[in-house]
Order: sequence, then C-alpha cells, then structure tokens
Amino acid sequence: MGGLFGVAALVGLRCGLRAPGPGLLARTCSGGPTWTRERTLVAVKPDGVQRRLVGDVIQRFERRGFKLVGMKMLQVWEGYNVVRASRAMIGHTDSAEAAPGTIRGDFSIHISRNIIHASDSVEGAQREIQLWFQSSELVNWADGGHQSSVYPA
Repeated sequence: MGGLFGVAALVGLRCGLRAPGPGLLARTCSGGPTWTRERTLVAVKPDGVQRRLVGDVIQRFERRGFKLVGMKMLQVWEGYNVVRASRAMIGHTDSAEAAPGTIRGDFSIHISRNIIHASDSVEGAQREIQLWFQSSELVNWADGGHQSSVYPA
C-alpha cells in the first residue's frame, strides 16, 4: 500500500471510519482527546477585501488556534467547536450591534457592508464547503500537521 491512497487507507483503518461526503467530518486519532473534526466556511466579503482586511481576518483565526485547511478567497477553518467559535469571533450581523473586539465590531461599517460571512451551523458548513471545495483541495492536518492531501509525504 504505497502512495497517498495507501497512507489514507491505513489512517482510515487505524482511526475508524469517516463520515460520508468529502471528508468534512472525521475522528481524530492523535492519541489526545477525541472530538469530531469540525470545519467552517468563511468568506471575506468584497468590502473587506477592498479595505484590505483579509490578513486581519486570517490572523484572528490563526491566533485562535484554528487550522486553515482550504482557501480560494474563501477559507475553510478546522478545529474544536469552530462553527460556534467563529460566529462569536465574527460578531452580530448588524454592525451596530456587533461587540467591540469582534471582526464586525472592529471593521464593519453597515449591515450591508459587514465584511465577512461564516457558516451558521455544522450542517451549513458541510453544504457550503462542498459547493466550493473538492475534498482533495482541503489539507488533512493529521499527525500534528505534517501530512497534507495537497502535499503528500
């Protein structure tokens, strides 16, 4: 069993079965606490790109410890409870009600120009990610982040 598919098959056998679909949910097998891998889709909207806030948004997710696993001017972030945490980081849809320290609270200027979109549920994230990404376009951060579906070991 050589190559990328052989490694994937061995990891699958060792870690258990994956959920149907393009690998959006999977059990971790790092030996640490078990949790279902969760992913969310985040899009910096045109007003955020125009105002050059893409880097600030990415930096906030990285500082929170989430792993960027896919990007096409859309980002797919992965981590424990990432959907709920990202919604809290982003803030209320209406910029007038978004708390300071949230992405919208700090950068949004109006409800129609609130700079960012994020999935509102795990199911919504799965649906949105499947619309924009094939599973082969998402990084698999298995084994401490040293393996990738994009760059096989």
